[in-house]
Amino acid sequence: MVTVIPIVIEGHPFTAVTVVLPKTTLLTVSSDKGYIMCGALDVGLLNEKLKDRQIIAGRSVGVRTIEQLIDAPLESVTVEAERLGIFAGMRGRDALLKMI
Repeated sequence: MVTVIPIVIEGHPFTAVTVVLPKTTLLTVSSDKGYIMCGALDVGLLNEKLKDRQIIAGRSVGVRTIEQLIDAPLESVTVEAERLGIFAGMRGRDALLKMI
């Protein structure tokens, strides 16, 4: 099952997507500029193999809901996210607000 819902953080719209798969759930919240995602995100791949795409993204681990993803600290971020002032340890919501 795939669920797509709009969410608003401090007056700014984002898109939340939940994909329920066997034995796991993929979670992401995105803006037009970047996104945060659950532990399935491979930040190393984005930084190395896809670096020419300059993807702005952050990864949180151990989250099971969109709400947890938004409130959890980021475990890792892409180089492009760092250039925006997004860093590991920052809450997802704060990272998203930098992606506006």
